[in-house]
Amino acid sequence: MEYTPPFTLTSKAVNLIAEISAKIERYAIRMEQPDALKLRKANRIKTIHSSLAIEGNTLSEDEVADILDGKNVVAPIKQIQEVRNAIRTYELYPSLNPFDIKDLLKAHGVMMESLVDKPGRFRHSGVGVFGEHGLVHLAPPAERVPYLMEELFGWLSRSEDHLLVRSCVFHYEFEFIHPFTDGNGRMGRLWQSLILGRLHPLFEHLPIENMVYTNQQAYYDAITQSTAQAQSGPFIEFMLGEIFNTLSKYQDTNAEPLPDGTTEKAPLDREFGIKFGEEFGIKFGIKFGINEKRLLLLLHANPSLTAQEISARMDLTLRGVEKQIKRLKDAGVISRQGSRKTGSWMINK
Repeated sequence: MEYTPPFTLTSKAVNLIAEISAKIERYAIRMEQPDALKLRKANRIKTIHSSLAIEGNTLSEDEVADILDGKNVVAPIKQIQEVRNAIRTYELYPSLNPFDIKDLLKAHGVMMESLVDKPGRFRHSGVGVFGEHGLVHLAPPAERVPYLMEELFGWLSRSEDHLLVRSCVFHYEFEFIHPFTDGNGRMGRLWQSLILGRLHPLFEHLPIENMVYTNQQAYYDAITQSTAQAQSGPFIEFMLGEIFNTLSKYQDTNAEPLPDGTTEKAPLDREFGIKFGEEFGIKFGIKFGINEKRLLLLLHANPSLTAQEISARMDLTLRGVEKQIKRLKDAGVISRQGSRKTGSWMINK
Protein backbone atom coordinates (compact mmCIF):
# COMPACT_ATOMS: atom_id res chain seq x y z
CA MET A 1 0.00 0.00 0.00
CA GLU A 2 1.36 3.41 -1.00
CA TYR A 3 2.26 5.72 1.85
CA THR A 4 0.36 8.96 2.46
CA PRO A 5 1.50 11.30 5.28
CA PRO A 6 -1.35 12.03 7.71
CA PHE A 7 -2.76 15.56 7.59
CA THR A 8 -6.06 17.41 7.80
CA LEU A 9 -7.00 20.71 6.21
CA THR A 10 -9.01 23.21 8.23
CA SER A 11 -11.43 25.63 6.59
CA LYS A 12 -8.89 28.36 7.37
CA ALA A 13 -6.19 26.47 5.46
CA VAL A 14 -8.50 26.00 2.46
CA ASN A 15 -9.31 29.72 2.44
CA LEU A 16 -5.62 30.59 2.66
CA ILE A 17 -4.88 28.45 -0.40
CA ALA A 18 -7.42 30.48 -2.40
CA GLU A 19 -6.13 33.80 -1.08
CA ILE A 20 -2.49 32.90 -1.77
CA SER A 21 -3.37 31.85 -5.33
CA ALA A 22 -4.94 35.27 -5.92
CA LYS A 23 -1.94 37.13 -4.50
CA ILE A 24 0.65 35.20 -6.50
CA GLU A 25 -0.27 37.14 -9.62
CA ARG A 26 0.21 40.50 -7.90
CA TYR A 27 3.62 39.51 -6.57
CA ALA A 28 4.65 38.12 -9.97
CA ILE A 29 3.93 41.51 -11.53
CA ARG A 30 5.91 43.16 -8.73
CA MET A 31 8.90 40.98 -9.64
CA GLU A 32 8.71 42.22 -13.26
CA GLN A 33 9.31 45.86 -12.30
CA PRO A 34 12.52 47.69 -13.25
CA ASP A 35 13.98 47.33 -9.76
CA ALA A 36 13.20 43.60 -9.62
CA LEU A 37 16.84 42.53 -9.95
CA LYS A 38 17.72 44.59 -6.88
CA LEU A 39 14.73 43.15 -5.03
CA ARG A 40 15.69 39.58 -5.95
CA LYS A 41 19.20 40.11 -4.63
CA ALA A 42 17.86 41.65 -1.41
CA ASN A 43 15.49 38.72 -0.94
CA ARG A 44 18.28 36.21 -1.58
CA ILE A 45 20.37 37.90 1.12
CA LYS A 46 17.40 37.80 3.53
CA THR A 47 16.83 34.13 2.70
CA ILE A 48 20.41 33.09 3.39
CA HIS A 49 20.77 35.27 6.48
CA SER A 50 17.47 34.09 7.99
CA SER A 51 17.98 30.39 7.33
CA LEU A 52 21.46 30.43 8.89
CA ALA A 53 20.50 32.73 11.77
CA ILE A 54 17.91 30.17 12.85
CA GLU A 55 20.79 27.69 13.12
CA GLY A 56 22.88 30.07 15.25
CA ASN A 57 24.93 31.92 12.62
CA THR A 58 25.55 35.45 13.96
CA LEU A 59 26.55 37.22 10.73
CA SER A 60 24.40 40.23 9.82
CA GLU A 61 22.56 40.78 6.53
CA ASP A 62 25.24 43.32 5.55
CA GLU A 63 27.98 40.75 6.17
CA VAL A 64 26.09 38.16 4.13
CA ALA A 65 25.81 40.75 1.34
CA ASP A 66 29.55 41.44 1.53
CA ILE A 67 30.35 37.73 1.19
CA LEU A 68 27.92 37.50 -1.73
CA ASP A 69 29.79 40.40 -3.36
CA GLY A 70 33.17 38.73 -2.78
CA LYS A 71 34.33 41.11 -0.05
CA ASN A 72 36.40 40.11 2.95
CA VAL A 73 34.52 39.68 6.22
CA VAL A 74 36.09 39.30 9.64
CA ALA A 75 34.10 36.52 11.33
CA PRO A 76 34.44 32.90 12.51
CA ILE A 77 35.59 30.68 9.64
CA LYS A 78 32.72 28.23 10.13
CA GLN A 79 30.10 30.96 9.85
CA ILE A 80 31.68 32.34 6.68
CA GLN A 81 31.76 28.81 5.26
CA GLU A 82 28.06 28.39 6.06
CA VAL A 83 27.22 31.55 4.12
CA ARG A 84 29.39 30.60 1.15
CA ASN A 85 27.85 27.14 1.04
CA ALA A 86 24.33 28.57 1.21
CA ILE A 87 25.10 31.01 -1.62
CA ARG A 88 26.34 28.16 -3.81
CA THR A 89 23.33 26.00 -2.91
CA TYR A 90 20.77 28.68 -3.75
CA GLU A 91 22.57 29.30 -7.04
CA LEU A 92 21.66 25.68 -7.87
CA TYR A 93 17.95 26.44 -7.33
CA PRO A 94 16.95 26.54 -11.04
CA SER A 95 18.60 23.17 -11.73
CA LEU A 96 17.32 21.24 -8.70
CA ASN A 97 14.36 18.90 -9.12
CA PRO A 98 12.29 18.93 -5.90
CA PHE A 99 10.88 15.48 -6.75
CA ASP A 100 14.31 13.82 -7.07
CA ILE A 101 15.89 12.44 -3.91
CA LYS A 102 19.30 12.49 -5.62
CA ASP A 103 19.06 16.26 -5.97
CA LEU A 104 18.30 16.53 -2.26
CA LEU A 105 21.54 14.69 -1.48
CA LYS A 106 23.40 16.83 -4.02
CA ALA A 107 22.11 20.05 -2.44
CA HIS A 108 22.98 18.85 1.06
CA GLY A 109 26.48 18.03 -0.17
CA VAL A 110 26.94 21.65 -1.23
CA MET A 111 25.14 23.19 1.75
CA MET A 112 27.20 21.27 4.31
CA GLU A 113 30.58 21.01 2.55
CA SER A 114 33.44 21.22 5.07
CA LEU A 115 30.87 21.46 7.90
CA VAL A 116 30.10 17.76 8.46
CA ASP A 117 32.07 14.57 7.87
CA LYS A 118 29.91 13.13 5.10
CA PRO A 119 27.86 15.84 3.38
CA GLY A 120 25.29 14.61 0.90
CA ARG A 121 24.62 11.35 2.77
CA PHE A 122 21.86 10.28 5.10
CA ARG A 123 22.80 9.87 8.74
CA HIS A 124 24.04 6.57 10.17
CA SER A 125 23.32 7.32 13.81
CA GLY A 126 20.44 8.44 15.99
CA VAL A 127 19.61 12.14 16.42
CA GLY A 128 17.32 14.15 18.66
CA VAL A 129 16.05 17.71 18.70
CA PHE A 130 16.68 19.46 22.00
CA GLY A 131 15.06 22.56 23.46
CA GLU A 132 15.45 24.55 26.64
CA HIS A 133 13.85 21.81 28.69
CA GLY A 134 15.58 18.80 27.13
CA LEU A 135 14.66 16.39 24.34
CA VAL A 136 11.86 17.71 22.13
CA HIS A 137 11.87 15.09 19.39
CA LEU A 138 13.64 11.76 18.92
CA ALA A 139 14.03 11.11 15.19
CA PRO A 140 13.38 7.64 13.70
CA PRO A 141 16.28 5.14 13.76
CA ALA A 142 19.01 5.76 11.17
CA GLU A 143 18.42 2.44 9.41
CA ARG A 144 14.87 3.52 8.53
CA VAL A 145 15.85 6.90 7.04
CA PRO A 146 16.42 5.78 3.39
CA TYR A 147 13.11 3.91 3.37
CA LEU A 148 11.19 6.79 4.95
CA MET A 149 12.67 9.32 2.53
CA GLU A 150 11.85 7.13 -0.47
CA GLU A 151 8.26 6.90 0.79
CA LEU A 152 8.07 10.67 1.30
CA PHE A 153 9.42 11.47 -2.17
CA GLY A 154 7.12 8.85 -3.69
CA TRP A 155 4.11 10.54 -2.13
CA LEU A 156 5.34 13.99 -3.17
CA SER A 157 5.61 12.88 -6.81
CA ARG A 158 2.30 11.06 -7.15
CA SER A 159 0.05 13.13 -4.86
CA GLU A 160 -2.64 15.25 -6.49
CA ASP A 161 -2.90 17.59 -3.50
CA HIS A 162 -2.26 21.29 -4.13
CA LEU A 163 1.44 22.11 -4.27
CA LEU A 164 0.97 24.57 -1.42
CA VAL A 165 -0.23 21.70 0.74
CA ARG A 166 2.41 19.26 -0.48
CA SER A 167 5.20 21.74 0.24
CA CYS A 168 4.05 22.14 3.85
CA VAL A 169 3.50 18.43 4.43
CA PHE A 170 6.92 17.63 3.00
CA HIS A 171 8.58 20.28 5.17
CA TYR A 172 7.02 18.88 8.34
CA GLU A 173 7.70 15.21 7.49
CA PHE A 174 11.27 16.06 6.51
CA GLU A 175 11.93 17.67 9.90
CA PHE A 176 10.25 14.74 11.65
CA ILE A 177 12.51 12.21 9.88
CA HIS A 178 15.59 14.42 10.35
CA PRO A 179 17.49 12.52 7.63
CA PHE A 180 20.90 14.20 8.07
CA THR A 181 23.30 14.55 10.98
CA ASP A 182 23.17 18.34 10.53
CA GLY A 183 21.60 20.87 8.18
CA ASN A 184 18.05 19.48 8.40
CA GLY A 185 16.46 22.85 9.15
CA ARG A 186 18.06 24.77 6.30
CA MET A 187 17.44 21.88 3.87
CA GLY A 188 13.78 21.54 4.86
CA ARG A 189 13.18 25.24 4.28
CA LEU A 190 15.03 25.19 0.95
CA TRP A 191 13.06 22.17 -0.24
CA GLN A 192 9.72 23.76 0.54
CA SER A 193 10.80 26.73 -1.58
CA LEU A 194 11.77 24.38 -4.40
CA ILE A 195 8.42 22.61 -4.31
CA LEU A 196 6.62 25.96 -4.34
CA GLY A 197 8.78 26.95 -7.31
CA ARG A 198 6.86 24.36 -9.33
CA LEU A 199 3.68 26.27 -8.48
CA HIS A 200 5.19 29.59 -9.63
CA PRO A 201 8.79 30.68 -10.35
CA LEU A 202 8.37 33.71 -8.06
CA PHE A 203 8.95 31.45 -5.03
CA GLU A 204 12.65 31.36 -5.91
CA HIS A 205 12.75 34.98 -4.80
CA LEU A 206 10.23 34.91 -1.96
CA PRO A 207 12.08 34.71 1.38
CA ILE A 208 10.18 31.87 3.05
CA GLU A 209 13.14 31.34 5.34
CA ASN A 210 12.65 34.89 6.61
CA MET A 211 9.09 34.02 7.58
CA VAL A 212 10.37 31.29 9.87
CA TYR A 213 13.17 33.45 11.27
CA THR A 214 10.79 36.22 12.34
CA ASN A 215 8.32 33.74 13.83
CA GLN A 216 10.59 31.03 15.18
CA GLN A 217 8.61 30.21 18.29
CA ALA A 218 5.33 29.94 16.38
CA TYR A 219 7.14 27.74 13.82
CA TYR A 220 8.37 25.36 16.51
CA ASP A 221 4.99 25.43 18.24
CA ALA A 222 3.30 24.41 14.98
CA ILE A 223 5.72 21.49 14.61
CA THR A 224 5.12 20.47 18.24
CA GLN A 225 1.33 20.64 17.81
CA SER A 226 1.50 18.56 14.63
CA THR A 227 3.66 15.96 16.34
CA ALA A 228 1.25 15.80 19.30
CA GLN A 229 -1.68 15.29 16.91
CA ALA A 230 0.26 12.82 14.73
CA GLN A 231 -0.68 14.82 11.62
CA SER A 232 0.73 17.97 10.03
CA GLY A 233 -2.48 20.05 9.93
CA PRO A 234 -1.30 22.72 12.43
CA PHE A 235 2.00 23.15 10.56
CA ILE A 236 0.20 23.45 7.21
CA GLU A 237 -2.04 26.19 8.56
CA PHE A 238 0.91 28.06 10.08
CA MET A 239 3.05 27.96 6.93
CA LEU A 240 0.16 28.92 4.64
CA GLY A 241 -0.47 31.90 6.88
CA GLU A 242 3.18 32.93 6.68
CA ILE A 243 3.23 32.59 2.89
CA PHE A 244 0.09 34.71 2.63
CA ASN A 245 1.51 37.38 4.95
CA THR A 246 4.80 37.50 3.05
CA LEU A 247 3.08 37.85 -0.32
CA SER A 248 0.98 40.66 1.12
CA LYS A 249 4.06 42.41 2.49
CA TYR A 250 6.25 42.22 -0.60
CA GLN A 251 3.82 42.56 -3.49
CA ASP A 252 3.69 46.37 -3.39
CA THR A 253 7.18 47.12 -2.09
CA ASN A 254 8.27 50.56 -3.34
CA ALA A 255 5.00 51.04 -5.21
CA GLU A 256 4.34 54.70 -5.95
CA PRO A 257 1.00 56.09 -4.68
CA LEU A 258 -1.62 57.32 -7.10
CA PRO A 259 -3.41 60.65 -6.64
CA ASP A 260 -6.22 58.89 -4.78
CA GLY A 261 -3.72 57.50 -2.28
CA THR A 262 -3.77 53.89 -3.50
CA THR A 263 -0.84 51.91 -4.89
CA GLU A 264 -2.57 49.06 -6.69
CA LYS A 265 -2.12 50.37 -10.22
CA ALA A 266 1.19 52.20 -9.80
CA PRO A 267 3.54 49.23 -10.28
CA LEU A 268 1.56 48.12 -13.34
CA ASP A 269 1.67 51.56 -14.92
CA ARG A 270 5.39 52.11 -14.25
CA GLU A 271 6.30 48.64 -15.55
CA PHE A 272 4.28 49.23 -18.69
CA GLY A 273 5.89 52.58 -19.35
CA ILE A 274 9.39 51.12 -19.38
CA LYS A 275 8.89 47.70 -20.93
CA PHE A 276 5.96 48.22 -23.28
CA GLY A 277 5.13 51.91 -23.73
CA GLU A 278 7.75 53.09 -26.20
CA GLU A 279 7.78 49.87 -28.17
CA PHE A 280 4.05 49.64 -28.70
CA GLY A 281 3.61 53.38 -29.11
CA ILE A 282 6.04 53.42 -32.04
CA LYS A 283 5.05 50.07 -33.55
CA PHE A 284 1.27 50.38 -33.33
CA GLY A 285 0.70 54.13 -33.01
CA ILE A 286 -1.73 53.64 -30.12
CA LYS A 287 -2.20 55.71 -27.00
CA PHE A 288 -2.99 53.25 -24.22
CA GLY A 289 -5.27 53.98 -21.28
CA ILE A 290 -4.41 52.82 -17.76
CA ASN A 291 -6.71 49.76 -17.94
CA GLU A 292 -5.24 48.67 -21.27
CA LYS A 293 -1.78 48.95 -19.73
CA ARG A 294 -2.94 46.86 -16.78
CA LEU A 295 -4.49 44.33 -19.15
CA LEU A 296 -1.28 43.96 -21.15
CA LEU A 297 0.79 43.40 -18.03
CA LEU A 298 -1.76 40.93 -16.71
CA LEU A 299 -1.55 38.92 -19.95
CA HIS A 300 2.23 39.19 -19.89
CA ALA A 301 2.32 37.55 -16.43
CA ASN A 302 -0.63 35.17 -16.98
CA PRO A 303 -1.15 34.35 -20.69
CA SER A 304 -3.67 31.57 -20.00
CA LEU A 305 -6.29 33.81 -18.36
CA THR A 306 -9.82 33.87 -19.79
CA ALA A 307 -11.77 37.08 -20.27
CA GLN A 308 -13.91 36.24 -17.26
CA GLU A 309 -10.83 35.70 -15.08
CA ILE A 310 -9.37 38.98 -16.31
CA SER A 311 -12.62 40.70 -15.40
CA ALA A 312 -12.42 39.39 -11.84
CA ARG A 313 -8.76 40.32 -11.38
CA MET A 314 -9.10 43.83 -12.81
CA ASP A 315 -12.43 44.49 -11.11
CA LEU A 316 -13.99 45.47 -14.45
CA THR A 317 -17.13 44.27 -16.20
CA LEU A 318 -16.78 41.37 -18.61
CA ARG A 319 -18.11 43.59 -21.40
CA GLY A 320 -15.47 46.23 -20.63
CA VAL A 321 -12.68 43.66 -20.70
CA GLU A 322 -13.92 42.18 -23.97
CA LYS A 323 -14.00 45.67 -25.49
CA GLN A 324 -10.36 46.29 -24.49
CA ILE A 325 -9.31 42.88 -25.78
CA LYS A 326 -11.02 43.53 -29.12
CA ARG A 327 -9.26 46.87 -29.52
CA LEU A 328 -5.87 45.35 -28.79
CA LYS A 329 -6.53 42.38 -31.09
CA ASP A 330 -7.75 44.62 -33.93
CA ALA A 331 -4.58 46.71 -33.57
CA GLY A 332 -2.42 43.57 -33.75
CA VAL A 333 -1.04 44.06 -30.24
CA ILE A 334 -2.30 40.73 -28.90
CA SER A 335 -3.51 37.47 -30.38
CA ARG A 336 -5.11 34.31 -29.03
CA GLN A 337 -3.77 30.81 -29.61
CA GLY A 338 -6.09 27.89 -28.98
CA SER A 339 -9.61 27.81 -27.60
CA ARG A 340 -11.23 30.23 -25.14
CA LYS A 341 -10.89 27.78 -22.26
CA THR A 342 -7.53 26.12 -22.94
CA GLY A 343 -5.70 28.61 -25.15
CA SER A 344 -3.31 31.41 -24.26
CA TRP A 345 -2.62 35.04 -25.14
CA MET A 346 0.42 36.30 -27.00
CA ILE A 347 1.72 39.87 -26.89
CA ASN A 348 3.03 40.54 -30.37
CA LYS A 349 6.25 42.32 -29.46
